This record gives sequence, structure tokens and C-alpha cells, in this order.
Amino acid sequence: MTRTGSSTPSPACIDSDRPADSDRGGRFPATIAAKPRPPSKLSIVPVLNPSRLANHTTLRLGGAPERLVEARDRDELIDLVRSADEQGTPLLLVAGGSNLVVADSGFAGTAALVRSHGVAVVEDDDQVTVTVQAGHPWDDLVAQAVTEGWSGIECLAGIPGSTGATPVQNVGAYGQEISEVFVSAEVLDRHTGQVSDFDTAACRFGYRDSAFKHTDRYVVLNATYRLTKSSLSRPIRYAETATRLGVSVGDAVPLARAREVVLELRRGKGMVLDAADPDTYSAGSFFINPVITTAEFEKLSSAVDVEPPHWPSGDGIKVPAGWLIGRAGFEPGYGHDGVAISGKHRLALTNRGDGTTTALLNLAREIRDTVAENLGVTMRPEPTIIGAKL
Repeated sequence: MTRTGSSTPSPACIDSDRPADSDRGGRFPATIAAKPRPPSKLSIVPVLNPSRLANHTTLRLGGAPERLVEARDRDELIDLVRSADEQGTPLLLVAGGSNLVVADSGFAGTAALVRSHGVAVVEDDDQVTVTVQAGHPWDDLVAQAVTEGWSGIECLAGIPGSTGATPVQNVGAYGQEISEVFVSAEVLDRHTGQVSDFDTAACRFGYRDSAFKHTDRYVVLNATYRLTKSSLSRPIRYAETATRLGVSVGDAVPLARAREVVLELRRGKGMVLDAADPDTYSAGSFFINPVITTAEFEKLSSAVDVEPPHWPSGDGIKVPAGWLIGRAGFEPGYGHDGVAISGKHRLALTNRGDGTTTALLNLAREIRDTVAENLGVTMRPEPTIIGAKL
């Protein structure tokens, strides 16, 4: 059985698409199938009055682009990208803006607001396959899945942003990760102008990483996920979630309860947008939890008076970035020039309402360099930075 549906985006659910700079060469693994390219045509898309990109990012920072347009559906998005590339116009795609840091000077080119929405559902006996348009708010999909009894993404509740950004970042939280339910993504190749389907292997998922993340070559048009029909969550993996739920790691709980607890945890860390609370004006976690070698971990351990929290990650050891920031002497609420570390969570850098991107990056640089100097660990930023450098 096939059903289609759509929902209205919440202005607070904002997240971004990918970089305007970076690798434009090389080829990634073969895609499932390339689709014929139709004759090129210039779509008439709504041209908006250029406004500061601060109005379209969760940090509420960033200057205006030279031109601001809107792509209302998949076909408009394809035509817009192809036309910009044919004309040699720099293009920045903005869906939700939750993973985007834009320079105070704005963007020297066209910024396109991705507003393609909708969910197509195919059901079988015990699973559902959902294909979701790139601009569809992610948390709307999670809420729909919980209501419908689709298990697999309930612990990814409260993440601001668009569905198109989830495979790019291989979004994960509270014991669940996009790659676990991912089937394919429909992708526009900006080198060839062709549309293809990328399967899991072609996406090359890693920890908060994918084949899409470090290149502007590909544009995700929609993503397909396979969920399980169940009123219960997937086994709870995250200890903090299990403790709050009053269950053991590995237990399952009602979907609605799992989502509710995750939202509570996120709110407690300032990770759910609240227009009345500047402590939530952030890009989420600003630094990725670093993965270091055994030798680097031993060096870190000798530099502190306790064994650092850690867990295995591939061939390395992952250390919490928030813990490193604290050990380097930074307290929640520390900041200057209108920006600060969140009072709720050391990993979030916030705009207190009168900050600038320059001030935010100065604070991030201060934190990164102090951690490197005092603890010997280099931290990398998680959000995409446009028009500036860290």
C-alpha cells in the first residue's frame, strides 16, 4: 500500500545543506542507477528580497546573500542548481540552517531556501519505506513515525533541521544513527547534471560523516528510510536515556515514551530551539567528539588527574569534546562580545542575541586552541562554515 502526505514546517526547525567550498573532483562509489537528464531549462523560482541569512539559521547569525531564491519542490531545486552551475553562479543551499555558520559579510552569490516537503510511504507486512523530500523538517518525520507506529528513529527526536541534511551528516543521537535505517538517497551530481540513486555503500557513512559532507558536488533531493512497524522502540542503547526511562540498556519502551524522554534530555542541554531562550540559539554541538590514537590517549591521560571518559571507535578511541572543553578550564556560560558557551551544555556555542559570526568564531578558536595546547587534542568543528575560517 502506498500513501503520500506532507506537513507544514515549523519556523524553529532549521538546518543547512552543504559547503560552498571544498573538493569538486574525484568520483565516489557507483550509484544504484543513473537517471537520464532531461533537456536543461531555467525554472522560474520565487526571488525573495535579500535578507540576512541570520533569519534562516538557528544561530541567528550571518549577513545577506547577493540574491535569495526559494525552491518549492524537487524539480525546482534541480533546475535551480543546474542553472546556477551553467551560469557559474556561486550557490548556497539552505534548508534548515541548524548546521550552518555564515560570515557577517553574507554570501557572495545566490542563496536558495530549500522548501521541498512531503513524505511518500510504502507499507508491507512488518516494515514501512518512507521517501522524504530534502526540505521536509526532520522532527516532523520523527513525530509522524511515532504516531504511526514506525520504529527506528524515535531517539532522533528534537534534532532541528531538514531531512536532506541527515544523510550528509549521518545524523545520530542517543543510540540511533541515520545509516541504520537508510535505504537510498536521490542525488543531483553537479558535475554531470544527472540525477542518481545512492545506496548505503555509495554514501560511505562514517561517524557524523558521509561521501557528501566534504564536497559540494552532490545535492541530496530526497532520502528513503526503512522503519519497522512496532509500538515499541528499538532497544535502548544510550545509558543516559535508559536511566531516565527507568529501564536497562537493551530494553524497549513505547515509542512515544522514548521520544518524550529524548526531548526532555535535549531541552535540558539547550538542544531544542526555543525562541524565548537565547541559550538555544546555536548550531548544536559545535565540535565533533575527537577520535584519537592509543598513544594520544595515553598522553592525554598523563596530562589530567583522572582517566578521561572514552569508548572505542574503529581503530581509535573517542573522547567527549565537552569533557575536553571543561578540563581546559571553560565553564558553561563563559563568553564575550555577545556569544557564549551554553549555560546548559559545553558543546553548544550560542548567540546571546547581539553576537556576530566573527565573535563566535573567535570564541571557538579560543576553545580549540586552548584544548590543543593544554591537552594535546585537536578538535574539529561540526557545522559548515561559509565565508569565514576557524
